[in-house]
Amino acid sequence: MIASVRGEVLTRLGGEVVIEAGGIGYKLAVSSETLSSLPAAGEQTRLFTHLVLRDDAMHLYGFASQAERALFLMLIGVQSVGPKVALAVLSGGAPRELLNAIASGDTARFQAVPGIGKRTAERIIVELREKVAGKVSDEIVVRHTPTDDARTLAREGLLGLGFTPQEAEGLLDSAAGDTPEDLISEALKAAR
Repeated sequence: MIASVRGEVLTRLGGEVVIEAGGIGYKLAVSSETLSSLPAAGEQTRLFTHLVLRDDAMHLYGFASQAERALFLMLIGVQSVGPKVALAVLSGGAPRELLNAIASGDTARFQAVPGIGKRTAERIIVELREKVAGKVSDEIVVRHTPTDDARTLAREGLLGLGFTPQEAEGLLDSAAGDTPEDLISEALKAAR
């Protein structure tokens, strides 16, 4: 199996990149997250890979990090989620954010991905929630019950915007307001 490819970026088009390594050009399908992290053509890079063999073709998928590749492998293990859909899911955010979405049962996040309906989104959450529980760090909050506390709701909103729990707490310490919206607005002003 090809575990990684290191070489010169030849082209970057759409969801594909060609990397020349040892005189061979490898065409890799990549997520938009990985594509955005790649250097310009002519520069050196390294991608972790996964090879999928089919009767009619071989497909090589590239990932900027081992965490992204691990999440890809978990996703393609879910019934009715193939490599293309898994890449579309990975294009929706950093692996850590997606793991948090799985752990918190955020089906709406997955339904927003083209090719994923309500049932597939629910299947992803049900099948991967236990696997993800060991990978989600203690600092990521898993929401179990709704609350009316403005600060808690504002914190969850900031986490949804991509702030770490520590950043969210720090921003809320300097924010004033009675509603979650006011607290988030003040916190975002302080973040600038």
